[in-house]
Amino acid sequence: MTDSAPSIPEGFGPIFRSSPVLDALGGFMSRGTDASLEIGMLVGANHLNARGALHGGVTATLLDVGIGYMLVARSGGRRRVTARLTLDYRSSAKIGEWLQVHLDDVREDGRKTHATARLMSAERVVAQAEVLFIDASVPHT
Repeated sequence: MTDSAPSIPEGFGPIFRSSPVLDALGGFMSRGTDASLEIGMLVGANHLNARGALHGGVTATLLDVGIGYMLVARSGGRRRVTARLTLDYRSSAKIGEWLQVHLDDVREDGRKTHATARLMSAERVVAQAEVLFIDASVPHT
């Protein structure tokens, strides 16, 4: 008999920095620091839509938070705010699946940071994102 219980990869624990929305959704996890920071989530019942699949809003939140947190970690704490988030949903995810954010490309342009990433369940792409972040520490005019 095989153990099919959902599992969280070794070293992941509750996300290091939360917020009211992340607390309400629950399950956001992290591992590592600086350039090695990883963000993931085990899909739970509270993450599902009425059809029993991962809700698109949770997908968007996980990608937005994951990319943002990884950029802050890689830049020594430089904070950014999301200005635009574009998602392409590629497949669905179900309860018990481990999802992980994979940062693919980052381009800096003054106050702007452009990033692309994938949300993965093992080798399957669940969603792809393009995000524009604006440096939150520089006043705009």
